[in-house]
Amino acid sequence: MPLKFSGAWRFKPPGDGQFVNSAIPQQALGDFHDIIARVATQGDRWQIIEYFKRFFCEAMGTSHIQSSTESWAETDLSKYMSNAAQNAPLFIEAIYSACESIKEINDAFYAPEFSMINDICVQHKIGYVIRPPDLILRESEIAPVVEVPQESTTLAEQAIELVQASLRRSETLLNEGRGREAVQELLWLLESVSTAFSNVDTGTGTIEGKYFNKIVKNLRRLHSGTTFERILEWMTNLHGYLSSPTGGGVRHGLNLNSGVVIELNEARLICNLIRSYISFLLGEHERLVNF
Repeated sequence: MPLKFSGAWRFKPPGDGQFVNSAIPQQALGDFHDIIARVATQGDRWQIIEYFKRFFCEAMGTSHIQSSTESWAETDLSKYMSNAAQNAPLFIEAIYSACESIKEINDAFYAPEFSMINDICVQHKIGYVIRPPDLILRESEIAPVVEVPQESTTLAEQAIELVQASLRRSETLLNEGRGREAVQELLWLLESVSTAFSNVDTGTGTIEGKYFNKIVKNLRRLHSGTTFERILEWMTNLHGYLSSPTGGGVRHGLNLNSGVVIELNEARLICNLIRSYISFLLGEHERLVNF
């Protein structure tokens, strides 16, 4: 089942800009190949490889010819995927269509839903998002997101990966038009990042507390009269609004009588605000720990 997008993209994909729009990056090819490898564990591996190979042949405009052995089938699949990757929209359409129609082989087979393809695109900054039946160019409609540092010398490697995975997940949700869930993901991350300050010595006292409100309250007390205190106040106000059933309603549920539903453009703004707060907190944690 083909995706809907501009016919011109089949001949020449959009140029690169804020995102990678023209071709699928080499690193992403490995992730897409992993999807196929896992699907292939559900049945006749050679048959499933040939099945996916057919879609990438179609993306290139060539006929599908079965390989002579399973090993050659895997080699040919990699070759066709690499060639199809030169046109990102056609490649995405191929992997999407193959996953959507895998039950042609066996009703019991499972292939990832389009959200996993979107996750890979976000992770590798590929400029498309699937909103069935459409393939959307992110460059044309999505405002830039606030960048958050990808490395930290004061957080464990596991914590850094958690932060980056949550940021990617939120961006994917936004791209799919699921604004409330995107805000909810980042609110959870903001609360999680705040716990890194627990028991940190600021030079004027030790930060106490296990939860967001207590930790931020202590941070404000120990930085009274500074810009840091003012930023923490803004952060607390946003957190309170989003937690309230009559505010954003993303933490304790929405009051169905008087709650305020967050629209998508508002969700993008709120997500950028939270990302900026997370970036700021990570920087301050680095400063305090290395003080």
